[in-house]
Amino acid sequence: MRSADLHIEGAKYAAIEVARNRLLVPVFLFVLCFSVLAVRLVSISMFEDISDRITQVGSDKVEIVRDRADILDRNGIILATNLSAPSLAVRPRLITDPLEVAGKIVAVLPELNRTRVLNKLKSSRHFLYLKRNLTPKQVWKVNALGEPGLILEEAEKRVYPQGRLASHVLGYVDVDNKPQAGVEKFFNDHLSNPERSNEPLYLSLDLRVQYIMREELSRAMEKFSAKGAAGIVMDVNTGEVLAMTSLPDFDANESIRPGAPEMKNRNILEPYEMGSGFKSFTIAMALDSGVVKLNDGFDATEPLKVGGRTIHDDHAKKRVLTVPEIFTFSSNIGASLIIREVGIDRQKTYLERFGMFDKPNIELTGLSRPILPRRWGEIQSMTVSYGHGIAVTPLHLVSGIAAVVNGGRLIPATLVSHDHDQSQDAYDGAGVQIISSDTSRKMRDLMRLAVDYGSGANARVDGYRVGGKTGTAEKVVDGHYSRTNKITSFVGVFPMDNPKYVVFAMLDEPQGTEDTFYRATGGWIAAPVVGKVIRRIGPMLGVVPEVGIEERFQDLILIGNKRD
Repeated sequence: MRSADLHIEGAKYAAIEVARNRLLVPVFLFVLCFSVLAVRLVSISMFEDISDRITQVGSDKVEIVRDRADILDRNGIILATNLSAPSLAVRPRLITDPLEVAGKIVAVLPELNRTRVLNKLKSSRHFLYLKRNLTPKQVWKVNALGEPGLILEEAEKRVYPQGRLASHVLGYVDVDNKPQAGVEKFFNDHLSNPERSNEPLYLSLDLRVQYIMREELSRAMEKFSAKGAAGIVMDVNTGEVLAMTSLPDFDANESIRPGAPEMKNRNILEPYEMGSGFKSFTIAMALDSGVVKLNDGFDATEPLKVGGRTIHDDHAKKRVLTVPEIFTFSSNIGASLIIREVGIDRQKTYLERFGMFDKPNIELTGLSRPILPRRWGEIQSMTVSYGHGIAVTPLHLVSGIAAVVNGGRLIPATLVSHDHDQSQDAYDGAGVQIISSDTSRKMRDLMRLAVDYGSGANARVDGYRVGGKTGTAEKVVDGHYSRTNKITSFVGVFPMDNPKYVVFAMLDEPQGTEDTFYRATGGWIAAPVVGKVIRRIGPMLGVVPEVGIEERFQDLILIGNKRD
């Protein structure tokens, strides 16, 4: 009995050992496979960047599009962002019946050309795109076809939620997300850097101000049948651009024609003769250099004849004018006589200080240089004094006027919000002193006079101290100045006792109407636009309107005042 029991126990033990050994084999294989998978996952997560991986099919490389960082306005409103938009591609060698598959694809995507699709399906290439930026519904339909040769490649599409609103500032990207213009191109290193994809780019633009500027320019452009328009709102103390509009504009969400007229940013790409706006610089340099006093008089009784040319005043007073009267009544004769006192060398030095000899300073590409006189003699010096014979961009004028009124500091224009700028080159609050603070104070008074008593009266806004200067320049057509084709502009500043913002508006070839007595000058066309913009954006920007300021200011400065 006892030996039999031992035999049975031994048999059980042997059976258990066999079963355990049989179990160890699959367990070992499972652990091995799991370990290989774990190592591979760790390797991918630690050492490979999925966004940078390239799928190679034969000799063709398909690069998966990287994320681009968002672009926001100063208040955090999205101006540019990304959406998932897969692309449909094909591996022709996996297509067994190109004719049938082409029919199926066109049935799902009727916007495609059937012949082109068929040619791609018959191609000897390894990999070809059929359509970019599919919608979710289109993706579902393509998947439902069940064709193994069709590939849905993950990709992202750059979208601009605000449409046309800030198109010239933002620019756009092509179908491969490559930047072509605007801040998309200028800041591409930041926007395309995968390590900074979660760091949005904050612009200085205020979308509310941008909307108002565009709306008022659009209305004026339609009312006066203008070919185009441009507008800028800038903080005079920081150089931050709160609005930059150029019309006609474009929608970067739609197809882009790079050479089309609507692609041109009139604020930076095309210099214009700005007309009487330049008298601000002429009188500022005359006062700052000390060669002219506010009370000095200049004889504008008769047209001025110089070098075979005659300089007229559009609204001639036919008498001796003081410096404030020359500015207020926009006398070309007076400005010419003043610059004669200043001298050509000093004039050129000051204009260079104001930035009128270089490209404008801002974070955009394709900036234009001013067009200067080939010869700078006496007659050229005089015409430049009132804005003819020299062509600059609107941004040149706005930046220069900001320096005229902000205490005399030329501050680079910027499209980056200083509140969010973490770069080492962030604004330091200084700028370059180009005229004295005393000259700046006098110019503020003169610009206020031009609105109260001069051609800028249509820019007046109840409750705000608005100052500014009109500008009307004849365009050159076939080598000659045209009496009918004009550039009209107005550059305004508010509030004049403590300047905060420059507001500029320009219209290209506007046509006068019955309301303007068929005049198409800056005072009738552009000044009302600036007034309407200031009325709407003032409270929005925290500039509270005051009651009864007009009377107090009229007591402060009078034409031909004796403060000097």
